[in-house]
Amino acid sequence: MASKKEAWKSELYGDAVRDKIEEFAEKGVDAIPEEERDKWFTRFKFWGVFQQRTGQDSYFMMRLTNANGVLEPGQLRAIGEVARDYASGPVENPEFGDAWIDLTTRQSIQLHWLELEDIPEVWERLEAAGVSSRSAGGDTMRNITGCPVAGRDKHELVESQPLLDRFQEDLRGNDALSNMPRKFNISVTGCREGCAQDSINDVGLEPATKEIDGETVTGFNVRVGGGLGSRKPRVARDLDIFVADEERAYEVVRGFVELYHEHGNRDVRARSRFFVDEWGTEKIRDLLQEEYVDFELRSAGENIRDEYTYNAGRPESDGKHDHIGVHEQANGDYYVGLSVAVGRLTASDAIELADIADEYGSGEIRLTRRQNPLLMDVPEEKLDDLLAEPLLGKHTPVPNPFQRGTVACTGTEFCSLALTETKARTARMLRWLRDNVDVPDDVSQLKIHYSGCTADCGQANTADIGLFGMRAQKDGEMVEAMDIGVGGGIGEEPSFVDWIQQRVPADEVPGAIASLVEAFAERREPGQTFREWVDAEGTEAVTEYCVPEETEFEAPYMHDAKQSWYPFAEDEAQSEQAVTSD
Repeated sequence: MASKKEAWKSELYGDAVRDKIEEFAEKGVDAIPEEERDKWFTRFKFWGVFQQRTGQDSYFMMRLTNANGVLEPGQLRAIGEVARDYASGPVENPEFGDAWIDLTTRQSIQLHWLELEDIPEVWERLEAAGVSSRSAGGDTMRNITGCPVAGRDKHELVESQPLLDRFQEDLRGNDALSNMPRKFNISVTGCREGCAQDSINDVGLEPATKEIDGETVTGFNVRVGGGLGSRKPRVARDLDIFVADEERAYEVVRGFVELYHEHGNRDVRARSRFFVDEWGTEKIRDLLQEEYVDFELRSAGENIRDEYTYNAGRPESDGKHDHIGVHEQANGDYYVGLSVAVGRLTASDAIELADIADEYGSGEIRLTRRQNPLLMDVPEEKLDDLLAEPLLGKHTPVPNPFQRGTVACTGTEFCSLALTETKARTARMLRWLRDNVDVPDDVSQLKIHYSGCTADCGQANTADIGLFGMRAQKDGEMVEAMDIGVGGGIGEEPSFVDWIQQRVPADEVPGAIASLVEAFAERREPGQTFREWVDAEGTEAVTEYCVPEETEFEAPYMHDAKQSWYPFAEDEAQSEQAVTSD
């Protein structure tokens, strides 16, 4: 028997949902019957429209979508202007104020505090600039990720941007495939660093070479079945397929999408994410060959995973572990990667960043999987003036190791699944770590990922230090807390963190991280990275070094935010007034 959500989707889903959103927007959110809201809000997600958490019932988040994080000239400005004009809430965030955008780990953008009545006009303004929210959420093919400097990378191994664009237009644009058994993630890595993180996607293409008819050909190997969340992270498995050209790469990925669309478990949603585990790669490959592609599949080629350095826990001398800083492009221009703390940009900063991109580069901006923007196509003679811009002092291309390596999900500020506030607390914690904890001079990054719950949107499982939001009792009160894990990373041999401390009260977490980093600095071998150090020391020893304790760290939002309508509301009376006044 199909799940309740499957029944709702079978009645109406995909592109047809937009008309209903516009109809409800014209009448107001109260026109949606209370008993039907779960059904309609499930459908709304296809168009990137999500109702915010309980207590914020009249407000919506909108997730945008693009292929590979590419924002064409003018698009970031349009997004920033929409945020300025529409993304204002009833209570300011103590760290970020009002009206801002969030950069995501899938190279896209989210807007918050939108009112349903404004959604059609928001769409009109965004779409005039070529920005869409279609297929950005729900049981769809989500934003397709890749190397954010595809087509510009000086050392790109396989050209991938045309393929990414085709996936966006022909595959994600196909309404017949919009209703998947669950969300579905596609990535394409064309670079040597592995920055599309194919190993944690449902289907990923990775660079490979193969000898065909006496000639060494460059193309892609195919991996399937990766993912994070629910404390059951999975590494994508080799499907033993090599594709040597864009056409066949497209057909193989499309074939796997169609196969999963038809055979993925729609009766028990929790099992649908384990499709590859249950079927096995051999059965999937055989069926793919028999029914979904019309050419003979070649066996896998020789991969270059031993060269992967992106979030791989390897020394910087081996290659890039992110895109921060100044880097030469293939054409002799440069791109400049900026570090935006926890991925949050005010609307005014986003607009200014768009202006700077126009003044110094081509106007194109690209987004990374680490919640950061890249300014593209900057001539060498303009670099010094660009780097002197005041905004680059705030969102710097030379951040401290803590800011450079940190990722944070949305948290209880807007997400009903989260157990803790994330963004504002992490911003405060980054400053405290910067000011109180010394890092070895040869360590420029320490990857700390914070997810407000075990769904792991912050990719905590793949971090040097991973944090999961929890709740715990302290001094007789329920407080926000975190599980602490160490030793994760993506690379030739992906590994997920070992969880070494559970339910640590939030005010003791900075002290625990400080004790870990201090032990690392004191005990590491010369040149050893954090992940290498954890592997060498062993989990048992590292657990002893992680000592939760209260410090002078303070944050004005340490209470149990799950119990309020908004973590930063002064009191419940104010929150009730704010909600009922809409």
